[in-house]
Amino acid sequence: MLYFSRWKITAILGTILLGLLVVVPNFLSADQLRNNWPNWLPGRQIVLGLDLQGGVYLLYEVDTADYKARRLKGLESDIRNAMRQEPRIGYTGLGVQGDGVQLRIRDTARVAEAAERLQGLVNPISNNLLGGTALTEFAVDDEGDGLFRMNFTTQGLEQRIGTVINQSIEVIRRRVDELGTTEPSIQRQGAERILVEAPGEKDPARLKDIVGRTAQLTFHLVDVNANPQDALAGNAPPGTMVLESMDDPPIPYVVEEAPLLSGEDLVDAQASFDSRTNEPIVSFRLSTGGSRRFAQVTTDNVNRPFAIVLDREVISAPVIREPITGGSGQISGSFTVESANDLAVLLRAGALPARLTVVEERTVGPGLGADSIAAGQIASLIGAIAVALFMMAAYGLLGVFANIALLVNIVLIFAVLTLLQATLTLPGIAGIVLTMGMAVDSNVLIYERIREEQRLGRSAVTAIDTGFQRAFGTIMDANITTLIAAAVLFQLGSGPVRGFAVTLTVGIVTTVFTAITFTRLLIALWVRRRRPTTVPI
Repeated sequence: MLYFSRWKITAILGTILLGLLVVVPNFLSADQLRNNWPNWLPGRQIVLGLDLQGGVYLLYEVDTADYKARRLKGLESDIRNAMRQEPRIGYTGLGVQGDGVQLRIRDTARVAEAAERLQGLVNPISNNLLGGTALTEFAVDDEGDGLFRMNFTTQGLEQRIGTVINQSIEVIRRRVDELGTTEPSIQRQGAERILVEAPGEKDPARLKDIVGRTAQLTFHLVDVNANPQDALAGNAPPGTMVLESMDDPPIPYVVEEAPLLSGEDLVDAQASFDSRTNEPIVSFRLSTGGSRRFAQVTTDNVNRPFAIVLDREVISAPVIREPITGGSGQISGSFTVESANDLAVLLRAGALPARLTVVEERTVGPGLGADSIAAGQIASLIGAIAVALFMMAAYGLLGVFANIALLVNIVLIFAVLTLLQATLTLPGIAGIVLTMGMAVDSNVLIYERIREEQRLGRSAVTAIDTGFQRAFGTIMDANITTLIAAAVLFQLGSGPVRGFAVTLTVGIVTTVFTAITFTRLLIALWVRRRRPTTVPI
C-alpha cells in the first residue's frame, strides 16, 4: 500500500497541478484574465449565484384561465370554418359558454354530419396503442335537438397545461439567453409556477418586460367594410374582432379573427434602420411555408390593409400595394433602438403559449452579495483554522499531512466547480465548509486505525500499511451514504438546496482522492525518507 510507482506519483501530482491552474483565474480580474493570462491555459472563472453576485429573482405563475379562454376562442373559429365547408351546414348560437363552445344546428336532418365534422376537432393528444380510449383535448356532447357542446376533457386539459408550462420554460430560456445573462436558472416550481433567477442582471425592469410579455405576433386582414365604432359598440361582423393600435390616442381596427400568419412562421428577426427615414425598425424573415401563404394572401388582397398585431395591439396597418413574394418584410412603428432590439429578441425566442403573472419579485444588490461572500470566507477560514489546529494537536506530523491534504482538497473542489461551470451559492459555501470536516474525518479514521495497530506492537511501516487498508472500507461506506443523500437532495431539491448538493457531491469525490491517495503518498514519501521505527502520532 505504501509503494507508489513513478507514473502514479506523476498522475497524482499532475492532477493537483492541473487543479491549481484551473483555480488561479478565479483570483484575476476580467481585464487581467483577458490581457495577461495565456490563451492555452484554462481561463474559466467560477460562476457565482444570485445570492453572491446579486441579480434578479422572479417567480411567475402561468395564467391557465387566459390560455383556456384563448384556446376556446380558437376552437370557436375552427368550428365556424368546419361548418362553412361545402356543403355548408347552417347553425346558430355559436359561442363560448363557460368552459366550452356550443352551437345549434338548424337542420336536424344534418345533425349526424355536423357531429362527424365536430369529431374531427377533438384534437387527439395521444393514442392508446394497447387498445383503450385515446386521449383527446376536447369531447363532443350531443345535448339533443341539434345542440352540440365541446368541452375540455380533464386529462386532456391537464396534459395541455403541462405542455404549456414546459413550452413557457423553453421560451423564457431562449429570451434570457438572447439578453446574454450569465448562467440563468429557469425551472418549474409546483404545478403552475416558473422560477427565473438571473445572477448579475443589472436591469430588472427590462428583464421582467422581456420575460413576461406574451409576444404573440399575428397578421390579420382588416375588414374595410366594417365600421370600427359600431364594432366597439358590440356590433362587430361575425368572424371579426376589434383591436386598437399603440398610438395615443389608440385607433380601432376591425380585423378578421383568423390570422393570416403567426409568429411560428418567422425564422428570424433583427433590429435595423429604415433606409429612407433612418427610424428603428424590425426586419423579419418567414419560413418557406409562411412565405408561400403570405405571397398568396398578398396577391389576392392587393390594395387592402392588413394589421401587424403584437399581443392584441396593432403595431401598424400597411396597405398591400403589390404581392409580397420575397418571404421577408419589416415592422415599423414608434420604436426606439432598445425597443426594436427587445421586439427582435421576443420574436426570435418565440411567443409564450400563455400569459405570465409575477407572483414574487426580488432584486439582490451586489453589495449584499459581497457581504455574503465575506461572511462565507470568514466562516471557511474559521473552520479551516479550527480543523488544522485540532489535527496538529491530536496527530502531530501526520496531522500536518492531513492539513496539506485538506488544502489540496479545497483547491480541487473549486477546480471541479470551475470546470463544470456549476453555480456557487451561499449554501454551496456551506457544503464546502462541511466537506472540510468530512475530509479530515477520513484522516481521523485512518490515523486512529494506525494508532491501534501500533499499540498491538506492529512496526511503523506495517501499522501505517494496515491502517490504510482496514480504514478504506469504512471511509468508502461513509462517503457513499453521504453521496446517496446528496443525490436525493439534488433530485428532489431546487435552487439553494441543489447548490448545496452539488458542492457536497464534488467534495465527497475530492475527499476520497485526497484522503486515500494524496495523504498516503505524503506518508509514503516521509517513510521512504526517514525510515521511522515508530509513528509520531
